[in-house]
Order: sequence, then structure tokens, then C-alpha cells
Amino acid sequence: MSEKDFNLINEESQSDNLSDASKESCPHCSSRHKARSDEEQKALLTRLRKIEGQIRGIEKMVESDAYCPDILVQVSAATSALNSFNKVLLSCHIHSCVAEDIRAGKDETIDELCKVLQKLMK
Repeated sequence: MSEKDFNLINEESQSDNLSDASKESCPHCSSRHKARSDEEQKALLTRLRKIEGQIRGIEKMVESDAYCPDILVQVSAATSALNSFNKVLLSCHIHSCVAEDIRAGKDETIDELCKVLQKLMK
């Protein structure tokens, strides 16, 4: 079984695991919310909209019976874009919530970060 097949089969399971992480609140962020600057929010939403466009393109390729390797290349590009989004979001989280909590002596934030990283690296 290829890694891609494995990921597709286990997607629902991983989704459940990540949603468990979202239920745990960051000690710095109240009620699992984070106030983002307009610039940060705009940058994140722009990335997501580009990824959404890539996914729509892949959908059209499937509907038009495009050649499998061509679709696979586009799926790989969308996956890479999502990974880049995660890196940017994680960096923002570390520089804001995590750094501020460490400065405030809230070491439990480090444990939360470690749990999130373990789930992202599966």
C-alpha cells in the first residue's frame, strides 16, 4: 500500500486526532481563539484561498478524465501548499502564544506544543 493510500484511508482518523487538539485551549488564547492582526489573517486566508483554487482545479481534472499523473502532480502541489500553510501558522503560534506563555512561566504550553507537533508529524 502506498503512503498516499495509507493517508487517504487514515484521513478520518487523523482528523479526529487533530480535532482533539483543537479542543484543548492554548493557555494564552482565550476560549480556543486567537486575536490575529489584520495582516496575519489576510495572509493566512490568501494562502487558503489559493489552496481552495488548486483543489477546485483538481476536481475539474477528475471530472474531465485528465491523465492520472497530471492529477497526481497537482495533488502533490496542493499538499505542499497545505504543509506550507501549517508551517506559517505554527510559526505564528510559537512566536505569539507559546513565547508569551513561556515568558509568563506557563510551562504547560510546551507540553501542548509537543502534543501538536507529534500529531502533525504522523
